[in-house]
Amino acid sequence: AHTHTSSPFTWMETTPTANTLVGGCDDTLAWCKAFCGPQSTSTSSPVATHVNDGYKKDHTFDYDLVVIGGGSGGLATSKEAAAHGAKVAVLDFVKPSQAGTSWGLGGTCVNVGCIPKKLMHNAALIGETLGHDAKAFGFGDLTTSHNWEDMRENVQNHIRGLNFKYRVTLREQEVTYLNKLGKFTSDPNTLEVTDKKGKVSTITAARFLVAVGGRPTNLDCEGGELAISSDDIFSLEKSPGKTLCVGASYISLECAGFLNGLGLDTTVAVRSILLRGFDREIAEKVSERSERALRKT
Repeated sequence: AHTHTSSPFTWMETTPTANTLVGGCDDTLAWCKAFCGPQSTSTSSPVATHVNDGYKKDHTFDYDLVVIGGGSGGLATSKEAAAHGAKVAVLDFVKPSQAGTSWGLGGTCVNVGCIPKKLMHNAALIGETLGHDAKAFGFGDLTTSHNWEDMRENVQNHIRGLNFKYRVTLREQEVTYLNKLGKFTSDPNTLEVTDKKGKVSTITAARFLVAVGGRPTNLDCEGGELAISSDDIFSLEKSPGKTLCVGASYISLECAGFLNGLGLDTTVAVRSILLRGFDREIAEKVSERSERALRKT
């Protein structure tokens, strides 16, 4: 689609086969509003069309496809392409965060997102159950102090195990894994790659896929260099202690939630509203629950 801000994609069936792309969810809603609007006179809009990129099976490049980024999208694409017979390489190189944190293969979700977040949320839920509910169910007083170091070590060990499994899976499916940073050159089929020791080389491919994801934005203010982000919280060697979460979108609120659940003094700095762009009824419920939870501590 010309723009892609949401999923799923929608196609228009104008022949026995659906062959006209409307776009993502937002594009589809815009089309529906225009089509159903009382003043609508046209239902047509620019649509994406397939363009021949000049690919030839008998090319002389190193790879059929090079995927830049070893996260969820990059790994899934590389394995699927290899399953269809393509010669594929995956580049994955993590630049350290402002606080110096880096990680292995698997992308944000595995290393500094969904996986460690859910594990730490589970730790918080266990703590709350021990402290609030266990006695009512006949277990007596099971309240105990939380050990951040033990939790962090076990979470990181689990993640390292996943990193290793991803590398094994790529090898089994004959996808080349390169722990290198890619940079496009003036030649459309050549990529300059740099390894962790700074050695520079080049590789070529008939096609490239960019799947690099995103990183948190550092605070641009006095003292901002002292802050950490969600790239750092899950591997901190010591408990962060009293914490201010700057921002009120879902990552900030998730971090605030498990930190508060672990018994840490936690505050959320909100510019205006929580979860801007999310369903407002759900956002308001999250706001109410968060305020009650944070007041208790």
